[in-house]
Amino acid sequence: MKRWRRALLLVAALVLAYLALAGAWAWMVFDAARAAAPVTADAPLSTRQSTILLRVEDPTFFEHAGLSIAPGQGVATISSALARDLFLGDSRLDGAGGLLQRFYRGVFDCCKRIDLGRDVMSLVLDARMSKQEQLARYVATVYMGTHEGRQVKGLEGAARSYLGKPLAATSEEEFVRLVAMIKAPNGYHPVRSPDALAQRSARIQSLLAGRCAPKGWFDTEFIDCGP
Repeated sequence: MKRWRRALLLVAALVLAYLALAGAWAWMVFDAARAAAPVTADAPLSTRQSTILLRVEDPTFFEHAGLSIAPGQGVATISSALARDLFLGDSRLDGAGGLLQRFYRGVFDCCKRIDLGRDVMSLVLDARMSKQEQLARYVATVYMGTHEGRQVKGLEGAARSYLGKPLAATSEEEFVRLVAMIKAPNGYHPVRSPDALAQRSARIQSLLAGRCAPKGWFDTEFIDCGP
């Protein structure tokens, strides 16, 4: 029994050390990582568009510190999605920071369902980046599937690719359909899976109208909002 206790304490100590190092590394390389991944912000969302996006993707965005267990939130916040892209994305850091970046990428690629490193990084990102910048980056860079053989990034890019118009010219119904894609852009693709996208969009419309609510943290499908 004592051996098991010592083993558990050792594992806990190693996990805490790993998370502490991840947080310290993210804080140290934050400026370099942001400089290596510049973003040209799209036109800002309207107040109503921001409300729709956050209600679906991150209900407590302006209240949480990078992580959230709000109903309908799921395992990722906007902050943690940005942290993944900023710290573990395509940009390459130099020196010791770059070596640790490659290590953390490997851990995340291997064990993303249980790796808490990104969660610590999201706390660092939220502490170092304003909510306004986070939202602007997310809107400009969120992955929106593939269209005609190329990746589509950002809501502006999605509006132009799938709807043939700028984001500012979309109707609320069209904007909801774009937001509905974010959870699984190729699974809710407007060309390849229009029925699935229509069903998810209808659930979101019911959610926005107050006719239903998420059933707990993991209910990002809004199962009570279906027909």
